[in-house]
Amino acid sequence: MGLLDILLGRTKPVVPDLDQLFALPSAAVTLEAATGFTPTGQGAVCFATVEGSAFEQTHREVQALLDADTDRTGPPVRLVRDDYGYSWLVSQRSPDELSLLVNDLHAVNSAMEVNGFGPQLLCSLAGFEEPTNGPEEPVTESGRRLALVYLYKRGTFYPLCTRSDQHRRDNALELQVAALLADDLRIEKDTSRWFPLWDAPGLSG
Repeated sequence: MGLLDILLGRTKPVVPDLDQLFALPSAAVTLEAATGFTPTGQGAVCFATVEGSAFEQTHREVQALLDADTDRTGPPVRLVRDDYGYSWLVSQRSPDELSLLVNDLHAVNSAMEVNGFGPQLLCSLAGFEEPTNGPEEPVTESGRRLALVYLYKRGTFYPLCTRSDQHRRDNALELQVAALLADDLRIEKDTSRWFPLWDAPGLSG
């Protein structure tokens, strides 16, 4: 099964429920209390790359909508294409503005749905980071990065923890976070769908 099959959840189609994204701020509180991980303020929406004037218009509309937000303190929303050929709309907010970041993710997904690009939507993610003792000294030396990933076609979340030094995952932490957030988020039970998303914008920075 390839990345597209995993992210699209082809084996079990469900009706997308974007309102599930609004559970992220509550989950973030639970996550920080138990693990110390806090929001980075960065998140992204991933979709199969689309060509043509219709998508270009949709992209301009989405970017104009989000960039016009007078509450935005971070840089403008940007479009990135990764090494695997997928596209990402990346939003940056202040770390204490997770609710606004979630609004961004919801708006991007909704706009693509309305304009007929729902089938291309794959996933959305919000990034988290480990606590630090100071500006230069991390509490741990593992360089772990955490994301809570929403699978659009499944309507479920999974935790993704990667290490910055190389393409390795902290599976123990992922399972810990999944159990921890079971009451806050609809966790994806099929762990074969917990795709690594190496170097994903919004996770890798």
